[in-house]
Amino acid sequence: MTFSIVALDPKTKALGVSVSTAVPAVGSVVPHVEAGVGAIATQAQTNVFYGVEGLKLLKMGLSPQASLEVMLQGDLDREKRQVIIIDVQGRTAVFTGKETVECKGHMIGQYYAVAGNMLLGSHVLEAMAKKFESSVGNLAERLLDALEAGQDAGGDKRGRMSAALVIADKQWITDTRPLLDLRVDAHHDPVRELRRIYTISRGYFQISE
Repeated sequence: MTFSIVALDPKTKALGVSVSTAVPAVGSVVPHVEAGVGAIATQAQTNVFYGVEGLKLLKMGLSPQASLEVMLQGDLDREKRQVIIIDVQGRTAVFTGKETVECKGHMIGQYYAVAGNMLLGSHVLEAMAKKFESSVGNLAERLLDALEAGQDAGGDKRGRMSAALVIADKQWITDTRPLLDLRVDAHHDPVRELRRIYTISRGYFQISE
């Protein structure tokens, strides 16, 4: 019951996920990112296996689509899942199970994919995709722009609770700290709060434009 986007910056090879939902602690289960490998969002009836195992399969050389098919084949509850994947080559794979809650769906664009379920309407995903395509700045800022657009379009029809941003970007984070992992776990306006935390974090982690 979530809306999310996974994306790649083809120039820097940064990978990331931004996500929000109406239950607490979305950042602890939905986003999975590894530098030089890929980014995955696993949601609806979330199974973290898709994130953990998905990154392993990508690292072994499988494409996002092949990785997704392997995982779906072994999951008896696959029709309750929603998964979006992008790898460091920009290849994508998406799945929205038949038993996920309406309004549900996914969209694929160049170097990104968006997905959501229990949304106020399909226009939520359309707004996210349009905003990501038109936004400028580093990948973190573009993912936040897309998430804000999704929330402004209605987001999760149940309300607001948590949000997260996870980025792997070797240009501005050293090998000893490969991820920027920001979370809002219980807030009345989590997407706006996530932007505030990101703005503060830029000074501490020397995040470049």
